[in-house]
Amino acid sequence: MLDEKIAEIRSFLKKNSNAEIAKKYARYFKEGFDGYGIETKIFERQRDIWVQKWKADMSLEKYLNLGDEFMRSGKFEEKSIAIAFIASERKNYTPRTFDRIGNWFEMGISNWATTDVLCMLVLSNFLIDHIIAFDHLKQWTNSKSEWKRRAVPVTLVELLKADLEPSAALSTIEPLMLDDSEYVQKGIGTLLRGLWKKHPEEIEDFLLQWKDLCGRKIVQYATEKMDKEHRKKFKRIKT
Repeated sequence: MLDEKIAEIRSFLKKNSNAEIAKKYARYFKEGFDGYGIETKIFERQRDIWVQKWKADMSLEKYLNLGDEFMRSGKFEEKSIAIAFIASERKNYTPRTFDRIGNWFEMGISNWATTDVLCMLVLSNFLIDHIIAFDHLKQWTNSKSEWKRRAVPVTLVELLKADLEPSAALSTIEPLMLDDSEYVQKGIGTLLRGLWKKHPEEIEDFLLQWKDLCGRKIVQYATEKMDKEHRKKFKRIKT
């Protein structure tokens, strides 16, 4: 049954592929883009049709198995569909689900967009729904995958809407403050910028502690909403 669904998905995507759209998307991926190039409305409409159509005979476990296949060998759109299927099963999440999804980074998540969509639609809900604790996510800071490490701050960005406490966020991302990945640094900076809007004193204190040590993208992104004069205090001291 799963093989039939995978075949149906791939057949649709191949029939609706567009080389020009794929070429346009490729501009946003320095690491390379492997996708069909599907017009957004066509893709989203069919994705939603599948979610509704397969509700009765699919389960979270089956969607995880499907996701394993797409993460190992699938193109960009296939991975996006797998994420949408998992998002539709939110009520059935467990800590084991979180760990299982975490394996996808080693299997084949290889760009910022797939990472960020997964964080926004799926991973953040494990914390929002209190299925895992922050320390569970913090374990990912040791991953060899830069995308799994990026997922730590980007997942927390979604929690800004739910009044994320600075203490929980900062203790979770602190092991990444010396990370040399540009994508990890941008994720951290974006999170700190969002926290600064509500908790300026705490975030500025944190930045002052790290500004001479951490990657410059962190500071650049974290301070970009500050006025020019205020940003000067976060300049790195030259040695």
